[in-house]
Amino acid sequence: MSDLLPLLDHAIAAAFAAGTEILDVYTRPINVELKDDRSPLTEADKRAHLVIAAELGKTALPVLSEEGKQIDLAERQSWGRYWLVDPLDGTKEFIKRNGEFTVNIALVERDGLPLSDLGAGSPIAGVLYVPVKDMLYFAWNGGGAYRLAKAKTFAGRSAYELAAQADRLPMPDSPKTFTIVASRSHSSSETEAYIARMEQQHGQVALTSMGSALKICLVAEGAAHAYPRFAPTMEWDTAAGHAIANEAGKQLMDVTTNAPMRYNRSSLVNNGFIVQ
Repeated sequence: MSDLLPLLDHAIAAAFAAGTEILDVYTRPINVELKDDRSPLTEADKRAHLVIAAELGKTALPVLSEEGKQIDLAERQSWGRYWLVDPLDGTKEFIKRNGEFTVNIALVERDGLPLSDLGAGSPIAGVLYVPVKDMLYFAWNGGGAYRLAKAKTFAGRSAYELAAQADRLPMPDSPKTFTIVASRSHSSSETEAYIARMEQQHGQVALTSMGSALKICLVAEGAAHAYPRFAPTMEWDTAAGHAIANEAGKQLMDVTTNAPMRYNRSSLVNNGFIVQ
């Protein structure tokens, strides 16, 4: 059995605990602060970070979290394995109360490729939890990718046991029309060009939209064929979904390097990418 499974157990427990904190705040008036980059921050982000850090701390692996302290580049690139966390991905969706926000927890490992500004590691396990829907996505290298509904009813069971109760990704039925996760109203010239290329290749193209890292999960589960993203994202936005996509037979490709996205780069801002 994979040595990743005990670590995945902690990640799933952390995601459930974060979901509880997030939903508690969600039921009350939401106070919003602005971080230095003008992005929103709520009590839910902070509380989710604290419970995740506490649970993952039991693994003795370092944690790099959006809401944690900044860590020196040399220190973090020396890590063999570490947790990469977004305690609440989709804070804007959380504030809008549309339910399209997630808890993202990835396990990243040095990948054996040369250490560079372009990265040091790749995700080897991922947990993505949707608190409002109580939907859990998870995957580990060589073990497959899964989607579990009513997930908290299974809390306390191991990841191996959860996989036996879950749907294996991708799902068997995918849309016949080539479907892209994108929005014409909030698009970019690069996205428009990509859609045009797909229209040339596939004829009719359908567009769908979703908040947060759920966009990656739509491709992983087969509800969409591609997710192009050229606007800025951070490493913690994509790593958990990337691990899930990998195990579902998909790829998250860095459009700058034309290779799978690597993590623990000198800048934690992602390059543009396409999931397909």
